[in-house]
Amino acid sequence: MTEEKLVCKNIVKTYGKTDVLQNVDLELEKGKIYGLIGRNGAGKTTLLSILSAQNPATKGTVTCNGMPVWENREALEHICFSREINPMGTTGQGNAYRVKDYLRAAAWYMPNWDKEMAERLVKEFNLDTKKKVMKLSKGMLSMLTIVIALASKADYTFLDEPVAGLDVVMREYFYRVLLEEFTESGRTFVISTHIIEEAADIFEEVIMIDKGKIIVKENTQDLLDRAVHVSGKAEEVDAATSGLNAMRVEKMGRSKGVTVLLKEGESVQKNADITVQPVSLQQLFVAMCGKEVG
Repeated sequence: MTEEKLVCKNIVKTYGKTDVLQNVDLELEKGKIYGLIGRNGAGKTTLLSILSAQNPATKGTVTCNGMPVWENREALEHICFSREINPMGTTGQGNAYRVKDYLRAAAWYMPNWDKEMAERLVKEFNLDTKKKVMKLSKGMLSMLTIVIALASKADYTFLDEPVAGLDVVMREYFYRVLLEEFTESGRTFVISTHIIEEAADIFEEVIMIDKGKIIVKENTQDLLDRAVHVSGKAEEVDAATSGLNAMRVEKMGRSKGVTVLLKEGESVQKNADITVQPVSLQQLFVAMCGKEVG
């Protein structure tokens, strides 16, 4: 029996002379919430579009439960990528599309569409189904993508910046509904977001992508348990972190701060002249994908 996974192997995506994705290997297991984080242009949206067969890979393969996803309706019935809607991208008759037209189209494409859930979410989000999509605010467009993603009931559901434009009350509601649906259904969700701190607690695993390469795929808490920030006088910090994997160095005069990602069996040599603190997922992301300071 084929194990239920969404798998990509050696994925390369080239635009012109630039490899946007470089030999990406990734396995998404059934029944997890993944956080996909990376800087602008790192390849997040491109990767999700290839996993969902909305964009062909230049090289490599993607399979869902052992089936190739490209031009394979049976495999694609298990996948939904509810991406950001660009109302300016519609021309001609597309300018007349209303919210209810988008929902009707989604119901037609998604074989497991949950009409009752869609109607409930539309009501909770106070979406006007008669309103033209091109007239929606950024927050309302995000609400529409959330409705489509959750009501799709797809086994593997991807959301790209789902809370962009939402106020704090609606963001909190989205996370609560997402967790409720995850608990009840056991679906797999991949959330790509720049609002890392707010979403970190719901990510069972985190996937970091930088310059087209996946640099981390790990249980979120296990990853954070290995990360610390060491600060104090420069010479003391250097001594305490000697031989360790320093991800980011911050220098201010004679003082220094270093974010360290420990390996099994490693530890910081503590003393009274340094401070050792845990780091958040956002701080670790900045340390791994940002620039040195000082």
